[in-house]
Amino acid sequence: MTTLARADYGRLQRVALKRPQLAFASQPAIEEQWHQLGFTAAPQFELALAEYDAFEQILRAHDIAIDYLPDTVGTSLDSLYVRDASVLCERGAILCRMGKNARRGEPAAHGELYANLGIPVLGAIEPPGTLEGGDVAWLDRRTIAVGHGYRTNASGIEQLRGLLGNSIDTLIVAQLPHYRGPADVFHLMSILSPLGAQRALVYSPLMPVALRETLLARRCELIEVADDEFETLGCNALALAPATCLLPRGNPQTRARLERAGVEVIEFSAAEISLKGGGGPTCLTRPLEWAV
Repeated sequence: MTTLARADYGRLQRVALKRPQLAFASQPAIEEQWHQLGFTAAPQFELALAEYDAFEQILRAHDIAIDYLPDTVGTSLDSLYVRDASVLCERGAILCRMGKNARRGEPAAHGELYANLGIPVLGAIEPPGTLEGGDVAWLDRRTIAVGHGYRTNASGIEQLRGLLGNSIDTLIVAQLPHYRGPADVFHLMSILSPLGAQRALVYSPLMPVALRETLLARRCELIEVADDEFETLGCNALALAPATCLLPRGNPQTRARLERAGVEVIEFSAAEISLKGGGGPTCLTRPLEWAV
């Protein structure tokens, strides 16, 4: 049986993506935007296309169906990171309101895709609320954690709670640290990647104490990212199937820790599509269906 995404682990069945041909458009478009959007360097367009093709091939090799977001006026390089513009629960989709002003055009494209797929849209986050999908992590099918930080505010969280309604039993608010400030890309899922009902990849030095204690109380096994691999997106792992995850290449210590915990790790080259924009495989995908 499959269900609309209401977990961040299990056997992934279907995702939405946005190809870099549309998000990045061209090398001149990249050169015009990358610095003001906070990328660490300008992605190289042709290399990004090749990396993304290999990324898609991994998903297809795991029998994951792919739906593509349309080209939309008013989006930027950041629209490659499709997780952030919507949230799904068992009853349908919720359109986010992005905390980063340059990304405000992205949720409309998600709404268009969901209309085409017949997925109900339950509502949208309205001003003054902000909410980004990278701050939303399902811990199990009835429990959701939401990061309160610079991209997601208290109003957005309360609106999400109302829109989810009886789709959840518990919403845990995780107070995120200042870290590098409002200009940085820092989400809850920068420090937490659920890999199972009782297993997660985490970066504890930046994790809210209350959230970490909650995970431990749930008997969750916490696999720690190596300190010198946090900046290379070592904490951004996408669960593909039980005990299988996708991780950006270049994090050998974290990979070894995952493997010692019994998790198969599949790596992909991510220099252009992930590292320069701060978005790993969870950011690149909007899960639509999981097998349960």
